Amino acid sequence: MMKKIWLAGGCFWGVEAYFQQLKGVVSTRVGYGQGNIVNPTYEQVCSGTTGYAEICEITYDQAVLSLKDVLEHFFRIIDPVTLNRQGPDQGSQYRSGVYYSDEEEKKLVLAFILEQQPSYTEPIVVEVEPVKNFYLAEAYHQNYLQRTPNGYCHINLMLAKPEEKKG
Repeated sequence: MMKKIWLAGGCFWGVEAYFQQLKGVVSTRVGYGQGNIVNPTYEQVCSGTTGYAEICEITYDQAVLSLKDVLEHFFRIIDPVTLNRQGPDQGSQYRSGVYYSDEEEKKLVLAFILEQQPSYTEPIVVEVEPVKNFYLAEAYHQNYLQRTPNGYCHINLMLAKPEEKKG
């Protein structure tokens, strides 16, 4: 069964490139979510006034990759105790978040975070909300690191273990 989850973890280029490597991930799209204007542009989102976060929409096959697996991967590549910043990317658009589509997902995400909290000395500040809205980012942002292999990325893409990678 195919499911979708929306993840914010700093610049969406790296989040997308990391998840594209994984067995069970069917597709990814990057965009802007959780904001307060219709169809925002990259420049508007970067202004910090729209409430949007850079988000990667991940479609995955639950028979291959569970939501818990997705969250474990997500926590490998983010700093869950840093507010409005991941790596050198700063601003509310770079906050970390998990955006779900149903109550069962919400329960799983909250339970996962509760399970992770003892591993950190500071509170986990990952935003957990129902997906409010999601607008695709401009075409040049889609699959950016596939098209620009030496492009900017704050995520260590090698954190995916060989047995977890596609084919």
